[in-house]
Amino acid sequence: MELILKKSIKSPIIIEAFPGVGLIGSITTEYLTNHLKCEEVGQIIVDDVPPLIAIHSEKIIKPITLFYNKKNNLLIVHSISPVRGIEWKISELVLDLIKKTQAKQIISIDGISSRNSEGEGMFYYTNSQKIANKMKGMKFNVLKESIIMGVTAAIMSKIKKDFLGVFAETHINLPDSRAAARVIEILDQYLGLNIDYKPLIKKAEMFEKNLNELMEESKKAVDLQDEKKVNYFG
Repeated sequence: MELILKKSIKSPIIIEAFPGVGLIGSITTEYLTNHLKCEEVGQIIVDDVPPLIAIHSEKIIKPITLFYNKKNNLLIVHSISPVRGIEWKISELVLDLIKKTQAKQIISIDGISSRNSEGEGMFYYTNSQKIANKMKGMKFNVLKESIIMGVTAAIMSKIKKDFLGVFAETHINLPDSRAAARVIEILDQYLGLNIDYKPLIKKAEMFEKNLNELMEESKKAVDLQDEKKVNYFG
C-alpha cells in the first residue's frame, strides 16, 4: 500500500469518504470533484483489493484518488473501491496524509442505516467545541447513539486533529443520491462552497423512476410466465 501526493499542499481541510451504506460518501465526493474546480494530485494504491478502475467522460478514475480544490483549500479523498478487511491500513494512510499536509481539519462522510421508513435524518459527530458551536445554527442533530464501521470508525478512533463526521440516514441499500444531496447542502452551508445540490435530487428522482419502471416490467414478466404455466398445465 502506498500514498502518492504529487503536489505540496499546506493546511487543507480534508474530506474523505469510502463506499458505505447507500454509497453516500462516494456519491458526495464524486459530486464535489465534478462541480468544484479540482485537480488530481495523487492516489492511494492498495495491493490487497482486486484491481478496479472506472471510465467516466473518457477519463480513467482510479480506485482511490486525491483531488485538490485550490479556491477552498480542500483535499478530497474519493474512493470507488470497496476496502473491506483493510480499513485499519487505509486509515493509517489517511492519517499519514493528514500529517504530511498538516491538515487543519478532517471531514468524514458516511451513511447510517435507518429503522425509520423516511430515513432522512442528518447527524454529526465532532471532537471540537468550535465546530459544535457552528453546527448548532444548522439543520443538524448530534449523533448520540450509533454504530460506526469501516474507515471512518478507524479514523475516529485515532484522530487528534479537529474532526467532523457527517452522517446521512438512509433506509435503502441502493445508491442514495437524495441522501448525498442533503450532505452537499450541509457542506455548502458549513464551508461556503456555493455549490448547488438540486441536480442530485433530480438524479435520485430519475433513478427511482427508472427503478420503478424496471420493477413493473419485471412484475409483468413474472405474471406472464405464471400465466403461461397455467395455460400449459390447463
